[in-house]
Amino acid sequence: MKPSERILILLLGVFLTFFYTTSLSAQSRSFTVVIDPGHGGRDPGAVGSTSKEKDIVLSVGLKLGKLIKNNHPDVTVLYTRDKDVFVPLNQRASIANKAHADLFISIHCNALDRRRTSPQGVETFVLGLHRSNDNLDVAKAENAVIMYEDDYSVKYEGFNPNEPESYIIFEFMANEFLDQSVQLASLVQNQLVSNSKRVNRNVRQAGFLVLREVAMPSILVELGYISNKQEENYLKSSSGQTSLANSIYNGFREYKREHDKKSFVFSNKSPGSSVIRSADTAPSSGGKEYRIQIFASAHKLENGAPEFKGLGPVDFYTDGGSYKYTYGKTDNASDLKSELREVKKKFKDAFIVEFENGKRVK
Repeated sequence: MKPSERILILLLGVFLTFFYTTSLSAQSRSFTVVIDPGHGGRDPGAVGSTSKEKDIVLSVGLKLGKLIKNNHPDVTVLYTRDKDVFVPLNQRASIANKAHADLFISIHCNALDRRRTSPQGVETFVLGLHRSNDNLDVAKAENAVIMYEDDYSVKYEGFNPNEPESYIIFEFMANEFLDQSVQLASLVQNQLVSNSKRVNRNVRQAGFLVLREVAMPSILVELGYISNKQEENYLKSSSGQTSLANSIYNGFREYKREHDKKSFVFSNKSPGSSVIRSADTAPSSGGKEYRIQIFASAHKLENGAPEFKGLGPVDFYTDGGSYKYTYGKTDNASDLKSELREVKKKFKDAFIVEFENGKRVK
């Protein structure tokens, strides 16, 4: 064997060893979630008749963290606060950013002025534009926490939570984590409604400072209205807090499951064997392909839409003027059977469809 050939083989071995080690490291890397119970210390947050927001969200946050730790040994759980202390908004974001966290979950309670009749219900926010005055009011209330901080106008570059003009910046911000944030928000919101039986006030977008500062997928959960007497009783009860924590955890668990599938954590198959491909994988160049059809619509929907109930990414094909949405891809129908059982929990009429050369086989 020539010396040049030996060197080539040696370099190839080094490359393959590096690639294999890197792949294992990526699969085994710890997943970090930061739980952010809002307010605390000298900032009580919203105040009800007999309770304070800071106490309710801390209790729910700690319960959520315990559920994640007990069920996911590969997940590192961090808190922006785990006791009754005041933590500035930018410091909360800094905790998450320094940890290179994979998720940021901020927990709050809603409230209206006592002179107004209070609604009830849960809503989950992602960073974005204000679609209504109600969204702006919620953001203003939560952002007002910076008034407890010294030199807040300097730290937050002149931002004033009470001036609508300050929120113009959010219209120009490109959030590279928006799709993932919406996916998590949809999963959590769905669980809060279906599992905890709360009134659905939907997934929304608004300009929250704490979400603006974090460099990862992030959501802000409003557990309910502390200004509503009936809902306050639920929010401050041990059973209510346990249920809410369980629902947020269920949403997290589904999100993490999808994350792991995309990272091949769940795949014990060797390269070349059949695995379900997500919608962002290159389509099959030919041959047979199987997908799970979840529903049809007259309208085109974007990935992350609430109608998908947290599933994503989702594909579609057109048929007779309808958009028919599918989830998962594989060249072996048996690979979809266990997936179909899970999908049917959200879409009871879901079924497996076959494609050949990119076209639906009927």
